[in-house]
Amino acid sequence: MDVTESKPDRIVVGVDGSAASLRALEWALREAALTGATLEALHAWEVPAAYGTGMVMTVPSSEEFEAAARESLTRAVEQVAGTDHEVDIVRNTVAGHPARVLMDAAEGASLLVVGSRGHGGFVGTLVGSVSQYCVSHAPCPVVVVRDLSEKD
Repeated sequence: MDVTESKPDRIVVGVDGSAASLRALEWALREAALTGATLEALHAWEVPAAYGTGMVMTVPSSEEFEAAARESLTRAVEQVAGTDHEVDIVRNTVAGHPARVLMDAAEGASLLVVGSRGHGGFVGTLVGSVSQYCVSHAPCPVVVVRDLSEKD
């Protein structure tokens, strides 16, 4: 009998530091603890097309944007999971549009978890464009976690 060693489940969660993404991280952490899955906390970042407002502006380098993304992700994971947790958490920061980055990361994952609205959303929308895109196009099941402070 050929016994094939299976990979442990992997849950991908999008984290941008918004309240909804922190709730998504909490939910994904609980799910990973229950199922024994590895948790991949992912922060996508982009250098904005236009940065600044006026005459003389200093445009941060892509390295500075990436460092800020890493710092934001580290803060979010430590805020939600603390430093002593039983779940294997992989932290990734990836340059690119959040929807595309999440779709790529979700390949082969058992679950994708996103907040209903991140920092890029318009106030008042219940589901942001990234989470809508994920629900429609993800290669795995998707859980959208709503921040309880969002108004209907």
